Formats: sequence, structure tokens, C-alpha cells
Amino acid sequence: MRKLIASCLAATLVASGLAAPALAQSRNDQGEVRREMRAGNVLPLREIERRVLPRMKGSEYLGPAYDSTAMIYRLKFIRDGRVTFIDVDARTGRVVRRSR
Repeated sequence: MRKLIASCLAATLVASGLAAPALAQSRNDQGEVRREMRAGNVLPLREIERRVLPRMKGSEYLGPAYDSTAMIYRLKFIRDGRVTFIDVDARTGRVVRRSR
């Protein structure tokens, strides 16, 4: 049932033109991170998560995003109703920003 609702919502957003740019950006970034990883230019997401997740005890991990222009992984967490983003340099694994 959830998949059906999600599919209908996605179809509505795409049809209205609201989701097309975000969807295209996401696909481009996914392909870009794969190419960069194969070339040895960025760390795998699992390595980034292995480094960051233990620091976020008590928070629920909501998932990652990748910005190919900045070469930054953005990890999203929630704790006590507050969302926190951890931006990590994909090349070095260094946390570059933490925002709430």
C-alpha cells in the first residue's frame, strides 16, 4: 500500500513538473559519485557512514545525499524532532559542516 501511495505521489509531482529537476539532479549525482569512486577520487558511502554514524549516538539516521559539484556527502539525522545535517568531504571523509 505504501509503495502504491508513494508511486502515485511521485507520478503526480513529475506530471506537475515539481519533481523533475530534483529527480534529474539525483540521478546525475548518483552516476557522478559512482564514476568518482571507481576512479579513486571519493570514498565509498559506507566508509563515510562508518566514520560518522558512531558520533551520532541517540540520533536516527535518515539517509544520505551526494552533491557532485561540491563533492560532499550530506547525511541526515533526527533526534528529539530536530533534524541535523552532517556534510562530509567525499574525498577525505572529513566533516566540513554540521547544521540544524
